[in-house]
Amino acid sequence: MYSKELLKGTLSAIILKLLSEQERMYGYEMSQKVKELSDGKILLKDGSLYPALQRMTATKWLRAEWGTTETGRKARFYTLTPAGRRQLAEEEQRWDRLTEAVNRALRFA
Repeated sequence: MYSKELLKGTLSAIILKLLSEQERMYGYEMSQKVKELSDGKILLKDGSLYPALQRMTATKWLRAEWGTTETGRKARFYTLTPAGRRQLAEEEQRWDRLTEAVNRALRFA
């Protein structure tokens, strides 16, 4: 598993990317998808995921609406807004620059 500190700066990017690939998702579905995609190495805890979703909804990166899951449970579904798509592009560029810099530092350290 990866530390909270590492995920803190990447959680928004992960959520935005998930929603760019799937039209709408609810929180538990997101946490399960991230766990699956990371082979169980990234676990999104409720205490991190739901505040992030609320923050991203408040900043208009996401839109939230109540709906029913495939199992008949009531859940809040999130979709990506145009502002969220723009933010995702920025986050991806930032991530590319960061990983490039870290890779360089590790090669020459």
